[in-house]
Amino acid sequence: MTKQKIAVLGPGSWGTALAQVLNDNGHEVCLWGNLPEQIDELKTQHKNTLYFKDIVLDEKIKATLDLEEALHNADAVLFVVPTKVTRLVAKQVAETLDHKVIMMHASKGLEPGTHERLSVILEEEIPADRRSEIVVVSGPSHAEETIVRDITLITAASKDLEAAKYVQKLFSNNYFRLYTNTDVIGVETAGALKNIIAVGAGALHGLGYGDNAKAAVITRGLAEITRLGVKLGADPLTYSGLSGVGDLIVTGTSVHSRNWRAGDALGRGEKLEDIERNMGMVIEGISTTKVAYEISQELGVYMPITTAIYKAIYEGADVKESILGMMSNEFRSENEWH
Repeated sequence: MTKQKIAVLGPGSWGTALAQVLNDNGHEVCLWGNLPEQIDELKTQHKNTLYFKDIVLDEKIKATLDLEEALHNADAVLFVVPTKVTRLVAKQVAETLDHKVIMMHASKGLEPGTHERLSVILEEEIPADRRSEIVVVSGPSHAEETIVRDITLITAASKDLEAAKYVQKLFSNNYFRLYTNTDVIGVETAGALKNIIAVGAGALHGLGYGDNAKAAVITRGLAEITRLGVKLGADPLTYSGLSGVGDLIVTGTSVHSRNWRAGDALGRGEKLEDIERNMGMVIEGISTTKVAYEISQELGVYMPITTAIYKAIYEGADVKESILGMMSNEFRSENEWH
């Protein structure tokens, strides 16, 4: 692939790691953010110590507070901002962008209130004459491992297969590989909903339960994620792929996962406000739990793990009692899809 200019919006841990992947592939990368101290550090020291204390980035990776500078002559734009500000940033991009680009996002969540997927938000806010079909970049990935060039395999999903193939070529190298998929609904819901199950898996650990319980919550969590996704129009096979079970495993079993760590702290009795303050990063699983619970109630989808976590977070229920309460749920067949 010839050299491309990529605007990466959001210099968080994942945005920074993806910027490095793109730079490794010979592309011109510009990281945009709104924290002056962070951008200054990226520009002068080529570090992002808020997330990676010992990593020095290639000096060719640019950083800016000016969105117009980041978007100027860009071939592609990658959103890696928290779910709750995606719409706001998309509006800013729509006001600033003056040409058509490939539009991508690598965030995982559902918008509170509207319950919308992130690609839908981008489609709503950015005019069609400024973008192609949206490409979703998602899968089992910890920024802490990608930044040191550990092997990572994820998915590029778009309704436009050619757009997905473009993104596949844009990112893929000898340590970072993408597979294409046209099931945008499945990939986005899998990426968002697995964060809820990761909170549950962490809570079990914090409560002192072992591997049996962990395997149970991950397996049954995948079942309820799939139930909801299929109800929304996803292909069930997507949930057995990288963006489904792959992402669920990596997020539900690793101390790198902020959602797992949040659940672990909840299980140990810490208060949510303290957990969020101490984490210093957005815990997408917390807000996604509320959105998923509301959708499940609206559509009549059986999601006992999501319900238990929702009650613990939003209704003040005891975490242990909420989780153990699932053990007294009605007896069901393992393969029920309602």
